[in-house]
Amino acid sequence: MAKYVYRFSEGGKDQKDLLGGKGANLAEMAKIGLPVPPGFTITTEACRAYMRDGKVPAELRVEVTMALREIEDQLGRGLGDFHEPLLVSVRSGAKFSMPGMMETVLNVGLNDASVKGLAEYSGDARFAWDSYRRLIQMFGKTVLDIDGDLFAHALDEKKRTAGAATDVDLTAEDLQDLVTQFKAIVKDKSGHEFPQHPREQLDMAIEAVFGSWNTERARLYRRRERIPNDLGTAVNVVTMVFGNLGKTSGTGVAFTRDPSTGHSGVYGDYLANAQGEDVVAGIRNTLSLADLEKLDAKSYGDLMQAMRRLETHYRDLCDIEFTIERGKLWMLQTRVGKRTAGAAFRIATQLVDENLITMDEAIARTTGAQLSQLLFPQFDGGAARHLLTKAMAASPGAAVGEIVLDNAQALERTAEGAKVILVRRETNPDDLQGMIVADGVLTARGGKTSHAAVVARGMGKCAVVGAEELDVDRAAGEVRVNGTVLRAGDIIAIDGSTGEVFLGEVPVVDSPVMRYISDGLEAGLAASPDDETRELVTAVDRVLAHADDVRRMRVRANADNADDARRARQRGAEGIGLCRTEHQFLGERREYIEHVVLADTDADRAKALTELLPMQRQDFVELLEAMDGLPTTIRLIDPPLHEFLPDLTDLSVKVALAEAAGKADERDVKLLAAVRRMHEQNPMLGLRGVRLGLKVPGLFALQIRAIAEATVQLRQAGKDPRPEIMVPLIGSVRELQIVREEAEGVLAEVGRAAGTALDLPIGCMIELPRAALTAHRIAEEADFFSFGTNDLTQTTWGFSRDDVEGAFFADYLENGVLTISPFETLDGDGVGALVRAGVEGGRSAKPDLHMGVCGEHGGDPESIHFFHDAGLDYVSCSPFRVPIARLEAGRAAVHAEDATA
Repeated sequence: MAKYVYRFSEGGKDQKDLLGGKGANLAEMAKIGLPVPPGFTITTEACRAYMRDGKVPAELRVEVTMALREIEDQLGRGLGDFHEPLLVSVRSGAKFSMPGMMETVLNVGLNDASVKGLAEYSGDARFAWDSYRRLIQMFGKTVLDIDGDLFAHALDEKKRTAGAATDVDLTAEDLQDLVTQFKAIVKDKSGHEFPQHPREQLDMAIEAVFGSWNTERARLYRRRERIPNDLGTAVNVVTMVFGNLGKTSGTGVAFTRDPSTGHSGVYGDYLANAQGEDVVAGIRNTLSLADLEKLDAKSYGDLMQAMRRLETHYRDLCDIEFTIERGKLWMLQTRVGKRTAGAAFRIATQLVDENLITMDEAIARTTGAQLSQLLFPQFDGGAARHLLTKAMAASPGAAVGEIVLDNAQALERTAEGAKVILVRRETNPDDLQGMIVADGVLTARGGKTSHAAVVARGMGKCAVVGAEELDVDRAAGEVRVNGTVLRAGDIIAIDGSTGEVFLGEVPVVDSPVMRYISDGLEAGLAASPDDETRELVTAVDRVLAHADDVRRMRVRANADNADDARRARQRGAEGIGLCRTEHQFLGERREYIEHVVLADTDADRAKALTELLPMQRQDFVELLEAMDGLPTTIRLIDPPLHEFLPDLTDLSVKVALAEAAGKADERDVKLLAAVRRMHEQNPMLGLRGVRLGLKVPGLFALQIRAIAEATVQLRQAGKDPRPEIMVPLIGSVRELQIVREEAEGVLAEVGRAAGTALDLPIGCMIELPRAALTAHRIAEEADFFSFGTNDLTQTTWGFSRDDVEGAFFADYLENGVLTISPFETLDGDGVGALVRAGVEGGRSAKPDLHMGVCGEHGGDPESIHFFHDAGLDYVSCSPFRVPIARLEAGRAAVHAEDATA
C-alpha cells in the first residue's frame, strides 16, 4: 500500500518527485540541523490519486492523523486547542517551482474559541484576531472559491474608517470586527458558516491545495514552462510560527546572492510584524536585510549563518523564506533560486572561482535560453530620454510599449500587434496571462521577491517594481507619476537593469555581450559601461570557451550568401551546414529559373542555364571564400515549384482581361498553359528537390558545375574551399544514384580541364520518413547525411507548417495535444524516432558516415541535446543562434557524461 505522508525527518532534497521541491528541501534543512518548524509532507502520489479518483484517498486521513499527533505530542499542544492552540500552515509544493500559481492557507486550526486561547497564550489579542481574519480570508478565497476582492474591499474600508494607513495600524477591536464581517461574507457567498472544527479546516485545505494543481492559471503556467500536467503537487503541513507577534517578529525572503546581478552579498526583503504572504504579495513595501540587522542583530546573525550553510550545502544560489517569532529564527523554505540570465553566468563562474563547483557544472547551470536573453538590445545610453521615476530593478532588459492596466487590455493590444508594458499596483497570480504577452512589467509596490519580480525573472521578462511614486488608478484608466498623467495606450520605456522608467520611446543598441559574440572579447569589454557588465562579458566568454572545449558536436550555420557566412563565422560557426541555393534566385533572378522550368525546347533550356552559370559560380566563389578552410554544404535547388512560377489566379485574370479587351499577349497565353500544366494542389509534396532535378535536364548539372568551377578558381588563388554537395528530398536510393552519376561526371570534366582532382563529398538530406527508414540503403551512395527536420516534421505529422500553426496549434497547445510546436522543438517520440532510425541505418552501412542536422531545430536547446544523444556529428542553425548552439552542445556533452558516470 502506498505511503502518502512523510515526516520531515524521513525525506531529503533528492526526493522532489515524491515530496515536491518545498517538501524535499524542508526535509533537507531539518536533516542538516537548521531550525525548521515540525511538520510533514503529503506526497505527489496522493495528489495523483485525488486527480484520478476525484476524492482524497481514505488512507490519507489516517496517515495525517498519525503524523499530526506526533507533532502535538512533541509540542505539548493540540490542533485548535482552546488553550495554547497548535496552528498549522497548508502549502503546495510541486516538483518544479510554480511561484504563486497554487494555494496556501495559513493559521489552520483557529476558530471562535481557540482565537481567545491564542490571545491569552501569546499575550497579544491583536495578533490573535489578525491571525484569525487572515485564516478566514485565505480559506474563503482558496478553499471556498469566494472572490478575494470581497475580503480586500472590507479590509480597505475598515482601514479607512479606522484612520489606519496600513493593516498593522488596525487595533484588536478593529480586527475582531473584521472577523465578523469576513464570516458574514463566507456565509453569504458559500451558504455555510465558516467551519469551526480544526480538523475539518485541515482536510478541506489539503483538498483545496490538491485542486489548485488544475486551476487555469496553474495550467497556463505549466504550458508556458512545459511542466507535465500529470505530476501533481505535494502538500506541506507545517507548524505555524508567527511573524505578526509584534515588533520583535517578522517575516522575509532572502537570497544568498543577488538574483538580478549575481553579486555576492546580503539580498532580501523583510517585513516586521507580518506573515509570509505579505512579502511576496507586495502589499506593503519591504525593509532590507540591512534594516533587519539594526532591528534584531541576533536573528540577523543567525540568518546569515543559515544562508552561508545552505549555499555551501547546495553549492548554488539559494532562495530562502524565513520567519522570526519573538527573536527566534525559523526557516520555512529554501530552493535553488531563480535568477536572471546575467546573474546565471556570473554566479556560475563565481562559484568556480570559490572552488564550490567545476567548469563542467558551470556550463550545466547556464543555458542557451539565458545566453539568448543577453544578446537582446538595450537602451542607447547616449539617447535623450525623459525620466519619469526610478524604482527597483527586478529583472533586466529594455522594454518599450504601450501602457496596459489589466489582462484584457494586454491580450487585446498584443493580438493587434502592439508591444505592451503591463502596469499594476502589484501583480498577483491572476495577472499571469498579461505578464506572458507583455514585453515588460512595472508595479507600484513590491520588492525583488514580490510576485511580479519572481515571475518576470522566471520568464526572462524585463521588470521594474516598487515604483512608489506611481499611482495606478485602474478604474480611471490612468497612471499618475510626479505630476504626469498617463493613460492606457501611452508609450513608456522601462529598464530592468537600472529600475528607470521613461516617458515615450527610447532607442536600443546592441548589448555588450552581443558585441563580444560578434567582434570578440576586447570589443565586448570596450562596449561595457561598468565593471559589472565587464564581469558579465568575461563570464560568458569563460563559459562558452569551456563549452567549446568539451562538446563533441560541431556547430555550423545556415547561410545562403557571403554576408551571412561571415556573420556566422564571427559567432563561432565551424562551417556551413546548409546553403539554400533557391534563395539565390529570388527577386530579380526569379525569371531565370522560370525560363528553365517552362522552356519549350532543349535549346531554350540550355540558353537559360548558360545565362545562369556565371551568376551561380560567383555566388559560390563569394560563399566559399568567406568560409575558407571550413566545410560548406551546398544544397542543390529545392523550391516548391509555385515559388518560381507566376500565380495561376493572377495570370488567369491577366490573360482573361487582355483577351476581353482584344489585346491578348501570346507570351502570356503560352505561359498560362504551362503554369496550368504544372500547377500543383500541394506544392510542398510535389515537383521539388531531387524530383525537379530529375525532371528538368541540366538544372542540377548547372549548379554542380558552378560549385566545381568556383572551387577551382579559389584553389588557383591559393584558397582552401571545402564544398559539399547535398541532394534534397531523397526518398529512394536510386534517385541519389542518378544524381551522383551526373555529379561525378561534371566534377571529372571540370577537374580535367583545370588539371586538378575534384573529389567533392556528395550526400543527401534525410527529410522524408522513407529515407529515414531505408537509410541503410541510401548510405551506400552517400558520403554524408543531413537531417532536414523541418520537412521531416511536416511529413511525419502530416502538417503543413505554413497553414497549421495559425489554424489550430493554439487549440492543440490549450488542450495538451502539444506542449510546444514540433517545429520549434523536435518531437522526440515521433520525428526523433525517425532520426534515430536514420542514424542507425546509415551507420550500419558506413560506420564513419558523417551526419548532421540543418533544420531550425539545430538551434533549439532541447533539440540539441536530443541530437547529441542520437549520435549526430554537428548541428547547423541560423547565424544568430550559433553561440547558443555552442553552449548547448557543451551542456549536452556534460549531461551525457554525468548520466554514464
